[in-house]
Amino acid sequence: MPFTLATIQVSPDKGDVSANLDRIAESAREALAHGADLCLYPESSASGYILEGGAAQVAMTTPALCEELARRLGGVKSQLDLLVGFYERTDGQPFNSAAHMSFGPEGSSIVHVYRKFFLPTYGVFDEERFHTRGRELGVYDCRLGRFGVLICEDVWHSVLSTLLAVNGAQILLVPSASPARGFANDKPGNVLRYERMLRSLSEEHGMYSAAAMLTGFEGGKGFSGGSMIYDPFGNMLAQCPVGEDGMVIATIDLANVEMARTQTPLVGDLRSVWSDIVRLVQQ
Repeated sequence: MPFTLATIQVSPDKGDVSANLDRIAESAREALAHGADLCLYPESSASGYILEGGAAQVAMTTPALCEELARRLGGVKSQLDLLVGFYERTDGQPFNSAAHMSFGPEGSSIVHVYRKFFLPTYGVFDEERFHTRGRELGVYDCRLGRFGVLICEDVWHSVLSTLLAVNGAQILLVPSASPARGFANDKPGNVLRYERMLRSLSEEHGMYSAAAMLTGFEGGKGFSGGSMIYDPFGNMLAQCPVGEDGMVIATIDLANVEMARTQTPLVGDLRSVWSDIVRLVQQ
């Protein structure tokens, strides 16, 4: 059954979780009015990205995040799922996480929580100093299909998207906070890189892919926006503008995943030799 995906890019108020959740709920209601079944938000959209040691101060548990959004989304008349990037509270340093939650007339529920696997600590990035690394693959079933999640740097490592595809993911969701850099073209270089990555993995794995990109300025760095959605054949379905808040909506028909994987059965080929790949990795 096709569903409607809204990919939403926002510029959070740094450290002001309450105001950011207000903004998320407001845009989710707008997306629902346009028929959305699922809203995808950027990495750290609940708090802002560059908080360093302050991330622990704004971190929250997933049940608390779900409860706060449920309170703001009270009264929605149809089911709406949100995937929101946030800093997740732990006994030590917080995780950089993304929570898939579902809201509707009968209440709210937590569907899945993914914790960022690769924590960049180079150049302008300093995540490993302030966050705990996730250790699990972000693949799960929900009412809309079988989903895969990667957060920002994770998608730059193609092995993770390959593992998601082998494990049956039909759509890849990528919350991202990517600083704009490389202005030699009509779009920042990081946005062009995301376009290449998502197009390539969609074509190779026969899966939908969508990235929600943070906007705004923090710590002297500007986040690019340019959120995008691709179909399983590598065609761009929609893209947000660079440098401003916005939303794009696309229809996701998972029957196209089966069609793409039948026409170009690379995932099936990969599964058929998987034991040999594991053997080669272990050598």
